[in-house]
Amino acid sequence: MKTTFVHLGRGEPGVLYTPEAPGPKAATAVFIMHSAADYLSFSGCSELAKRGYTVLCANNSTSKSGAYNDGILDEVLVEAGRGVAWLRAQPNVRHVVLLGHSGGGTVMSAYQMIAEKGVAACRGKDKIWQCPDSVGHLPPADGLMMIDSNWGLAAMTLFSIDPAVEGEAGGVTGGMSLDPALDMYNPANGFKASGSHYSPAFVKRFLAAEGQRSNALIARAESEYAAIRAGKGPYSDDAPFTVPGAILLGSNNKLFSQDIALMAHTVKAWPLLHADGSETTGIVPTVRVPENVTNNSPSYLRGALKTSVESYLSTYAIRTGPDFGYDATSVHGVDWTSSYASPPGNVQQIDAPLLVMGMTGHWEYLAAETIFNLAHSRDKSLAFVEGATHLYTTCKACEKTPGQFGDTLKTTYDHIDSWLAKPGRFD
Repeated sequence: MKTTFVHLGRGEPGVLYTPEAPGPKAATAVFIMHSAADYLSFSGCSELAKRGYTVLCANNSTSKSGAYNDGILDEVLVEAGRGVAWLRAQPNVRHVVLLGHSGGGTVMSAYQMIAEKGVAACRGKDKIWQCPDSVGHLPPADGLMMIDSNWGLAAMTLFSIDPAVEGEAGGVTGGMSLDPALDMYNPANGFKASGSHYSPAFVKRFLAAEGQRSNALIARAESEYAAIRAGKGPYSDDAPFTVPGAILLGSNNKLFSQDIALMAHTVKAWPLLHADGSETTGIVPTVRVPENVTNNSPSYLRGALKTSVESYLSTYAIRTGPDFGYDATSVHGVDWTSSYASPPGNVQQIDAPLLVMGMTGHWEYLAAETIFNLAHSRDKSLAFVEGATHLYTTCKACEKTPGQFGDTLKTTYDHIDSWLAKPGRFD
């Protein structure tokens, strides 16, 4: 394959990956961008180019920090639009397909929804944030792939809010104050570094408090935004908004990362891809191991979400009801359409062909079932990869015998290849 640097407009860098000897598949271009991380060398860039596709991997203005702290989704969508437009302008490209991985699923699903339906799709009384006119002219793609996308930036922030934090001001003299009855790292609540088992009563209490704190944060942000608009804020355009114990990086404060009895298996039977190339259909279990043994809430650097009022409302906030929670199979009580930083809400207004995949060696895999079930696309497919990590590589720690799951990276991209190459899919 060949690589070429691409300048997309206002400083967003891109790298174009093309086959050395382009064939018919090269007329299908895949556009890859994450919500915050540097994806110029993401595995999909090279793996799909090796299989014959044209691939543009690009960064956005938040990729400099990569810390989920300062990005505004609306700006990222406009930057993604420049990538799609660039591919559309290439004479050899016939179709453009979006690939959203992890937080990139938020960007790509929001992008395609708005590109297809216009700004009406991201405005209304049901939305926490009203999208600006700047996202009103995005060129639509021909297809969307959600490959181990999570539930969205807003939901992942919700799941990361530590309900044990006492006081939104953060630390006090001598350190942060945490309610021991809500502390998921308290052994009295079921925590063990080797893998926790939380009682149903604690899970219910923890998640109820988490939902309540999230809704209180939304109310606070809305109040501060109204003050800014009325000329009573600390600045004329926006203001800092720091949330202790709420950064969505990794497995922060997520009960299911420690207790693998939560988010443990799908509700329905789905295709599961195996190391030998075979495919079975059944209830899909996770094979992951427990993660997250460190409480980052007392840390400003590693635990606090450091953003702005506008960014919090547009990118990190989602409404929940009194029944919010999750169990062994799914999330409930979330108003998925209250935010467009929400793949499960966005796919309800997308018509383009959709491929959804989940990696069973990581807890984000279960979002795939939620996204697929809510998707509006008539042409939609779902499959899971046995033993793959969130980055599609083989989860060696999950194997009971060496080589049990084979080369999961190859399994993943071979399946994507077969989906992309289906004749007439994008015509």
